[in-house]
Amino acid sequence: MIIEIPYGKSSINVEVFKERIKEIVYPNKVEIRNPEEVLEEALENPFGTEKFEDFVDEEKDVVFIVNDGTRPTPTSLILKLLSKRMDLPNARYIVATGAHRTPTRDEMEFIFGENYEKLKNKIIVHDAKKEEDLVHIGTTSNGTEMWVNKIAYTAGILIPIGSVEPHYFAGYTGGRKSFLPGVAGFKTITQNHKHALEPGAKALKLEGNPVHEDFNEAILTISDKPIFSIQTVLDGERNLYAATAGDIYQSFDKAIPYAKEVFSVTIKGKADIVVSIAPYPMDVDLYQSQKAIDNGKLALNKNGILIMVSKCRKGLGDETFYKLLSSSDSPEEVLKMIEKEYKLGYHKAGKMAEIATWAEMWGVSDLDSEILENSFIKPFKSLQKAINRALGKKGKEAKILFLMDGSITVPIIKN
Repeated sequence: MIIEIPYGKSSINVEVFKERIKEIVYPNKVEIRNPEEVLEEALENPFGTEKFEDFVDEEKDVVFIVNDGTRPTPTSLILKLLSKRMDLPNARYIVATGAHRTPTRDEMEFIFGENYEKLKNKIIVHDAKKEEDLVHIGTTSNGTEMWVNKIAYTAGILIPIGSVEPHYFAGYTGGRKSFLPGVAGFKTITQNHKHALEPGAKALKLEGNPVHEDFNEAILTISDKPIFSIQTVLDGERNLYAATAGDIYQSFDKAIPYAKEVFSVTIKGKADIVVSIAPYPMDVDLYQSQKAIDNGKLALNKNGILIMVSKCRKGLGDETFYKLLSSSDSPEEVLKMIEKEYKLGYHKAGKMAEIATWAEMWGVSDLDSEILENSFIKPFKSLQKAINRALGKKGKEAKILFLMDGSITVPIIKN
């Protein structure tokens, strides 16, 4: 049986005997409607607020918070529709990079679309390390010191635009995440992400999730500010499936069932071999591709082989987590080092090391083999060779589960 596997903006084919395939898991199929109609309905029927055109006063300081280029959020389409309701250049736009790098020109054009040239002088790229641009707004009950972008905090009206999908330690992306970590300071993000290593921090979980709790407490500090939130849910092919708008809490809560419908996928059982793919644009680097590893582990038997497939177009993506992995002789040593000291990025190293204590991680990527080896990932340049080797190693009864969108698909075992 020939299986087409996403790889970068292209694909690669592998051949596997049908009887060796346990399952090929895609995001759930949903009915897609005209995206403009979906967004118009959301804007006309917001939760807990007036309609957008009645809510927004252009004489006030209107500030949009938009996702960076690592998210496929259809920001450009939303801005196109909003241009009928307001004069876009009257507002300012913060790109919520969190601790990510500055977007490239191509990424900026993807985010803002046809309005980029008109808005480029109104765009601020958040810099989490630029302390003079931050303001301290309190400390959460988990001990996180909240430093956020001054422009976002002092805005007259805030309009966050996000996308809601499962997140491997925050429960879900979207909503409150635009504010923290989106426009938060580096120290704040570091303290918050340390909680990613706690048992309650996992995909689909909000109640009792310390990371999510921090996010919500950050939003509470601006709960008296006019906020009109626009949240989207995409399908497995990055088409717009659903949209919600209005109150930042209600719009987020109402989007979650749609995200579950797409990305929470029931599987028959775990497999000895899992091939988890980070498709474009989530394949940007190893730092982002780790999400496919973390979701893939949910479908893997103990002592199994997890094969990550990701082009890693921009390389590592973050040096901190790699330095910890590459300087450690074993996964156990990584975990001990994190107990002694935490730096932002160590949560990624910790998640990978934890898997390496009970399973093998293999990788098919454009990264140098040495980088993968130093990350406790056995490197392969050919997915076909990796699959053949894994089947030979695990024996005649072993079967493979393919997680075709491993970055955001969460496998749930039936019953």
